[in-house]
Amino acid sequence: MQTTAFNSNSTPRHKPPLQNPNATSLRRLSAVTFSSRRFSAVSTSSETPEFNLRRRPHFKFDGLITFPTLSRSSENDGVAVVRAAVSESVAGGGDDGVSKPVVVNRTLELGVLFVAWLMFNIYFNIYNKQVLKVFHYPVTVSVIQFAVGSVLVLFMWTFNLYKKPKVSRAQLLAIMPLAVVHTLGNLFTNMSLGKVAVSFTHTIKAMEPFFSVLLSVMFLGEKPTPWVVLSLLPIVGGVALASLTEASFNWAGFWSAMASNATNQSRNVLSKKLMVKKEESMDNITLFSIITIMSFLLLAPAALFTEGVKFTPAYLEAAGLNVKEIYVRSLLAALCYHAYQQVAYMILQRVSPVTHSVSNCLKRVIVIISAVVFFRTPVSFVNALGTGIAIAGVFLYSRVNRIKAKPKAA
Repeated sequence: MQTTAFNSNSTPRHKPPLQNPNATSLRRLSAVTFSSRRFSAVSTSSETPEFNLRRRPHFKFDGLITFPTLSRSSENDGVAVVRAAVSESVAGGGDDGVSKPVVVNRTLELGVLFVAWLMFNIYFNIYNKQVLKVFHYPVTVSVIQFAVGSVLVLFMWTFNLYKKPKVSRAQLLAIMPLAVVHTLGNLFTNMSLGKVAVSFTHTIKAMEPFFSVLLSVMFLGEKPTPWVVLSLLPIVGGVALASLTEASFNWAGFWSAMASNATNQSRNVLSKKLMVKKEESMDNITLFSIITIMSFLLLAPAALFTEGVKFTPAYLEAAGLNVKEIYVRSLLAALCYHAYQQVAYMILQRVSPVTHSVSNCLKRVIVIISAVVFFRTPVSFVNALGTGIAIAGVFLYSRVNRIKAKPKAA
């Protein structure tokens, strides 16, 4: 019987003993290293190159350990397979380990912001109405709210709770229109709340989608479809029906709420436009902070000129009011106002102006219900029907707007 020799030119004098076919490979391998993650082997022969495997090779247990035959082609194939597996792992991890949690976190964040926006709104309207019901100076009340917000902003900047911005003159000029409409929006809302019931003010303000569409066309160039325009009809009709049967109706409160709609939606549209063009250092919180200070500086002289100094303890006591209650509730209303306005800007950065308007109307439904329950406002069937029609119009508008927006997203 002839056996395999290492040198084909030499003939062995003695017959070698029987050995395992893999013994040759065992002798040719100078070092074999095992680990849970890596198997490496280094050959001392010049015929077999050095190789490394990052995947554990397949072992066949049939009494003897059989090592797989390795070559340059198999090594390259193995590396290619490993690289492909790593690429698939990274891609899979990007979808399952990164993208989905990020989407969930953003959704939860938006939900938390919306809930906070809602709660601050409810308490602002309650405390604000309690103050305006006995203190009939809406300009002064608005100045107090801007003053408290300005103090909070300066406090955060002074103690580095939020980075103090460096604002140029050009940026201040660009922000000035926002500050003007922001000031007027708050002032008109307070004027309406001082004249009519909270529920009626917010019923009128359910027409914000109408002003949002109108101003989006004027300033952003967004053209609504006929379906969007038709969806606004029940909103307008519902508000009209509710106004005709409102027990607390008066024209001053009505037109103040309408003016608040126009100015607030102007602020939202202009804010969105500014956020697109602003520098990176001008984020939404900084924008709102600057607007708050500017609104205080704009309205304070007007309050002194139109209403004088009326928020002093002496004047309140002379008017028969509880000074402590007025001060405390005014402070709470101002804090809630600043909080919900800041959250509103945070939400506005994440959604479109129209979506923000729809969310604002949905929020208003809960504010109306909470105000009716808290203040025990009498509501007739026709009045409730008009409010319901307006709310239904808002939902219809939201549905039509979503259908229209789907092709753009695709």
